[in-house]
This record gives sequence, C-alpha cells and structure tokens, in this order.
Amino acid sequence: MKILKREAVNYLETWDLSDLYESDELFYQELDTVVDTVDAFKSQYDGQLQEASQAVAALRALEALQVTLIRLSTYASLHLSQDQGNQEVMARSGKLGMVISGLETKLNFVKQQLLQLDEVTLNEMIALDAGLKRTIDLIIREKPHALKPDIEDAISEFNQSLNAPYGIYNTHKLVDMHFDAIKVNDQEIPMTFGYFEDELAFDNDVNVRHRAFETFHKRLTQSQNTVAAIYKAHVLKEKAMAKLKGFDSTIDYLLFNQEVTRDMYDRQIDLIMTHLAPAMRKFAKLLQKIHGLEQMTTMDLHLVVDPDFEPDISIAESKNQLLEGLNVLGEEYTDMIKKAFDERWIDFPQNQGKSTGAFCSSPYGVHPYILISWTQKMREVFVLAHELGHAGHFYLAGQHQSLLNTRASLYFIEAPSTMNELLMANHLKANAEDPRLKRWILSTLISRTYYHNFVTHLLEAAYQREVYLAIDRDEPISAAVLNKIYHDVLKQFWGDAVEISEGAALTWMRQPHYYMGLYPYTYSAGLTIATQASEKLLNDEITIDAWKAVLKAGGTKPPLELAQMVNVDLSTEKPLMDTIQFIEAMIDEIIELTNIIDSNQTSK
Repeated sequence: MKILKREAVNYLETWDLSDLYESDELFYQELDTVVDTVDAFKSQYDGQLQEASQAVAALRALEALQVTLIRLSTYASLHLSQDQGNQEVMARSGKLGMVISGLETKLNFVKQQLLQLDEVTLNEMIALDAGLKRTIDLIIREKPHALKPDIEDAISEFNQSLNAPYGIYNTHKLVDMHFDAIKVNDQEIPMTFGYFEDELAFDNDVNVRHRAFETFHKRLTQSQNTVAAIYKAHVLKEKAMAKLKGFDSTIDYLLFNQEVTRDMYDRQIDLIMTHLAPAMRKFAKLLQKIHGLEQMTTMDLHLVVDPDFEPDISIAESKNQLLEGLNVLGEEYTDMIKKAFDERWIDFPQNQGKSTGAFCSSPYGVHPYILISWTQKMREVFVLAHELGHAGHFYLAGQHQSLLNTRASLYFIEAPSTMNELLMANHLKANAEDPRLKRWILSTLISRTYYHNFVTHLLEAAYQREVYLAIDRDEPISAAVLNKIYHDVLKQFWGDAVEISEGAALTWMRQPHYYMGLYPYTYSAGLTIATQASEKLLNDEITIDAWKAVLKAGGTKPPLELAQMVNVDLSTEKPLMDTIQFIEAMIDEIIELTNIIDSNQTSK
C-alpha cells in the first residue's frame, strides 16, 4: 500500500474546516481583530473587578473572547494534524502560538484578580449569575495554590517555551522520523508511524507482523535519547509547577484539576495491575493457541481471535451500522451522526504527516471534528463510535451549557466515548445467533475497547506513575531509565504468559499522552463508569434519558457527582472490581464459544 501525500487523497473523505473559517484570509482577519478586542477588554476591566457586578461582566466578556480563541486554535491545530509536514501550516500554527501566548498573558488579570477577592464577594457573583457557580467554586478551591500575579504573568510569558516539548515530540515523530520499508515474501511494504500502529501491528501474517515490529522499534531506538530528553524537560516543568503552587508532589498537582483524590488514582492502577492481569494473561494464551504460536510475545498482542471473520466495511456502510447501533440514544443524537458524515466533520484518509490514532476536537459554537485513519476494517466502526461519543458529549453539552460549563473533568471524559462502544456491542450481540459472530463481537470488545483502555493506557499510567515518583525523589531520567521502568511494568502485568520482545520497552516513545498530564489512567476510569452505566441501562436500573442528562450536564459537576447521576459510586472500589469481573466473564465466554466452534468444526 502506498501512503499518499495529503494533496492526493479524496477530498470528499476529508473534513471540511470551512465551518471554522471559509478561508485562511478570514482566519487572519479574525486573528487581527481579536488582538484589538483583547486590548479593549483589558483596558475596560483590568483593576476594576473589586465589585461583584463588574467581575460577573468581565467573566462573561472573557467567555466570549475564549470562544473566538478556541475557534482560531482549532483551525490551526486541525490543519496541522492532517499534515504536519506542510510548511505553510506549520508557519501559521507557529504564528498563532506566539499571538495566543501574548493574549493569554494579557487576559491573566481576570483570574488573578478573582483569586484575590474574598469569598463573600465571590458568592455575591453567584447570586448575580447562577450560571457561574461552578466557575466560582473552582476559583475558591484554587485559592490556597494561587501564585502572585507577577509570577503568573512571568509564567505566561514563557508558556510557548514551557509547552514546547509536546510540539517538538510530535514534529520529530510525524515529520522527521522515517522508517524503512519491509520486504516479506518478495513484497515491499511501506512503513510510517501511523501505518504500523493502525495496520501492520494487527497483520495476521507472523512474518509481516514481526518484521514490522522489529523495523519500527529499530528506528525508535535511534531516537530514544532525543525523545527521552524531550520528555524529561516536560516532567521537570511539571515538577517545578507543583513546587511553585505548593503541592506535596507532582502527581497531586496534576490530579488537582481533575478533582480526583490520590487514593482514586492509585486504586485505578493497583487494582487493574493486580486483578485484571490474570484474566488478560488467559486471553493472551487463547490467542497463542488459536494462532498456533510457539511463544506468545508482545509482538502478537494485537492479534484478533478470528481474523478471517472480520469483514471489510466501507465508510458509507459504517454510517448505517452506527445509526442502527446508537439509535437508542434518540433522534437528536442520530441526527448529529448523520451530520458528521454528510457535512464532513470526519477526516478519514491515511496520508503522510497525519497524526496517528484518532481524536475528536469540539470547538464551542461550531461542531465537533473527528480524525481517524480508515482501514476499511469493521474494528474501525468501534473506534468511530468511540470518537462520536466524545462528539455527542460536547455537542449536547455545548447546546445546554455555556462555554465555562461545557468541559467535564478529565477523569470522566472517556466515559461517553466508551459508552458508545458498549452500546454498539450490545446492539450487535442482541442480533447475533451464530457463535462465531457472537465471539467476534465479544473479542472485539476485549481486544479493542477493554484492551486499549484497561491495558494499553493503564500500563502507560503505571509507567507514568513510576516516572513522577522518580522525579520527585530527584532521581535522574534517561532513555535507559525509562526503558527499564516500562519493561518492568510490562513484566509485572504479563508475567510468564507473554515474552517481552526486544523493543517493547520503547512503548513510552509512542504516545503523546505523556505530555498531557495524568491522562492515560483516565481511560480505564471512564470505561469503568461507562461499563457500570451500560449494565444498569440493560437491567433497567437507569434510563437512557438519565445518561443523556449526564452528557448535557457537561462540566457543571465534579466527576463523582456526574457518575452519581447514573447511580455509580466512584468513592468505593466496587465499580472498578465489578468491571474487572465483567471483563473476565467476557473472556471466559469467548473461551467457551471457541470450544463450541472448534467442536462444531471437528464434527463436520
């Protein structure tokens, strides 16, 4: 397969960014205008926030400004995500970054001056505008960690530099990192970061899969010291910020904005590492048996139970499947799905320089955008359902909440996306009588939904925790140290069931998540909420309207309260342990179905 340049792909399969700005010219006009608007805003409100009424007016005016800044940033970032090798796009993104950094510095005074107000005045603001309650409550919560205004201003001036590691990592990964093609059975197969992760890692041919893994990680090895230095700069910045703001540890600092306790964070990692690992080892052994592998290795963990059964699927067919599977969410929701396809909210092609994986971006006041690299495989329907879950969350929240109340805690953010995957699976299972089809559905849930969120990202989280603990102990960080930490995490989880292949420890080089705070563990947290809510829905313990009410609530409540809206109590370990048992029961059912299928084939 030839990986096309961006200009060569079918534009009808790309997203239409004109809903943000119809042209680059209009983008730059808006950018010039917003600079003047920010100056006028600062002139009007800076130093005038002592009274509650003025503070309320300033917050609402700031909110309107932020809507524009988000639209500008989204336009630049999505163009960059579709082709990070485009020099014009990179230049625009760089210019915007410098302008936004300067504007954020000018706007800092609002939060700084609100943090200086006494609680009586802050509560007066809530009395004047009840829609600001959540925002004011968070300001009151942050007061003990507030820095002096001049320090905040200085940090803002350095924002671009402080946040540079993430951009440097992506540029190196997606632009400068080139891979040799592999040759298997006289066939030459091209290699890119995305093509390996989306296709070759899943290839049923052991020679293709192993050769691709070895070639991919050989190239990663050549950059490991550079990427380790980039990552070290990032975590040292976070440690410095934690110390400045008076937190006991870097982890506590990073958890603060998620409104999650250290106990909840540690519980998520420790219980999964201890109690889910045996079930996943059992699943790995099943894969080894089905595929006739002499040894199960980390090169083989992306294999599927029944590769010959997974059908190809077109983009148009996926739309129909999603509309049927998510129909339970109601007409408002399915109308959004239709628009996502018909109005080109989704970017499907695989092309050079495109960001890996899949994501959803939801600029307030416009509509969501989804990036995916379509492989024509049925498994991508679950990925698309996942991203449409994010889209539906922010689409509904944006219609029912102001910008300030739209975004839920990172701890909750993956619940709506994984709920969609479970709804799709439940829909398919309800119509499945063939044991092979039923096994494919269950195994897809395990290998894609749960493996991805409860294993891949959880192992990242376990590794990430060790890195931050080491940083707080003032221990040195290098590629060798990071490799050892990741290798030990893999060994702890897989035990003797899976051989840790050479190069597997370099997994820490593959994800941008490490530059996004404590993000990886939240996947399993969100899936815990979604699993329990899904089960309650199937058992008529909650209604679909209750779930949609959670989506519409956006960020008006902390994560524990959002979960409580669907009777999930995250203050205890029960939801997580129930979810682990749910996963283990699915694996046992897959093994049972495999025995039935093998028995039927033998008797023929």
